[in-house]
Amino acid sequence: MQHTIKQELELNAQFGANNYKPLPVAIATGKGIWVEDTEGNKYMDMLAAYSSLNQGHRHHKIIAALKKQADRLTISSRAFHNDKMGLFLEKLCTMTGFEKALLMNTGAEAVETALKAVRKYAFLKKGITDGEIIACSNNFHGRTISVVSFSTEPQYRDGFGPFTPGFKTAEYGNIKDMRKLVTDKTIAVILEPIQGEAGVVVPPKNYLKQVRELCDEKGLLMICDEIQTGFGRSGKMFAFEHADIRPDLVVVGKALGGGVYPVSACLTSSEIMSVFNPGDHGSTFGGNPLGAAVGIAALEVLEKEKLVDKSRKNGKYFMDLLKTLKNPLIKEVRGKGLMLGLEMSEAARPYCEKLMKKGLLCKETHTYTIRFTPPLVITRAEIDKAFDIIKEVIG
Repeated sequence: MQHTIKQELELNAQFGANNYKPLPVAIATGKGIWVEDTEGNKYMDMLAAYSSLNQGHRHHKIIAALKKQADRLTISSRAFHNDKMGLFLEKLCTMTGFEKALLMNTGAEAVETALKAVRKYAFLKKGITDGEIIACSNNFHGRTISVVSFSTEPQYRDGFGPFTPGFKTAEYGNIKDMRKLVTDKTIAVILEPIQGEAGVVVPPKNYLKQVRELCDEKGLLMICDEIQTGFGRSGKMFAFEHADIRPDLVVVGKALGGGVYPVSACLTSSEIMSVFNPGDHGSTFGGNPLGAAVGIAALEVLEKEKLVDKSRKNGKYFMDLLKTLKNPLIKEVRGKGLMLGLEMSEAARPYCEKLMKKGLLCKETHTYTIRFTPPLVITRAEIDKAFDIIKEVIG
């Protein structure tokens, strides 16, 4: 029997860990950009599960692929080959232009894969056994011990030490600060081309190009974390394309699973991927046939429905609307594609709660910023409807 929102919240409080602070809504069904709670209230989803739902809730082609594969084979483990992983690898590498992909499940696993790859590469190619990796301030690359070791968010580190050594942190957007940190031990740089959890922070125009040039000059590997920004979110297939560069490694996830299954990958060259030998790294579920079938369908939907192009055009349309808001408490509207942030000069949470009550779901990030990242399938008419609600609450 369907229970109430109040009952769901009480069950979570009684039996779950208090590691999230969600809005007081319990979603029961979803389709496209729309969701419904356990009491029949309808909402527009303007968060898209932190960009996992680029193709929208329950896209019929992705759900069909999931069901078809579930009736055949779900997991084989990497002890054996299966008949879907090779096809998925081919599709993923062909669409992204990278030579090799190592399949995992979550974004954090893909990041760990990239960190291990660059360290092994530095050891084999340069004999560096204590290589250092430069990250950026306000980064978000996951929740593992190694990743929080180079976070600058105090809460992410509080009580979780001792931390993994071998990381330095440069100010995001400041190439001079990054250059000062480079030593003979430096082997790589990891960054987000647009920082999502930091509040949809877009770096200065030439920053990514400067990082690429620094890496080329010093012989460093450049890792781009495109877990949130990839697969059309920024109006390009990958956000690094806005800077006309190419990183050495890219980590992807979220939308790669089409909003129905956790699928992630580390993309790179044959040379860098060659550092892994059997037993060096892996995942029981990585590359499983169910995830591979879903991943293929997710990529086909992006391609056939031209969602990257829609994100670019509709993102500009949405941005232009948001910039018409007249509220002295609005500090800035920023972003690219359908990855938009509206920064307030006061706490954003109360605004998110008011928007929820009007039928629009979004979430605050870094206290002051409201993030708008709807599914890329959103239409102009739906953007207009969302903006009317935003204008009513914020304008």
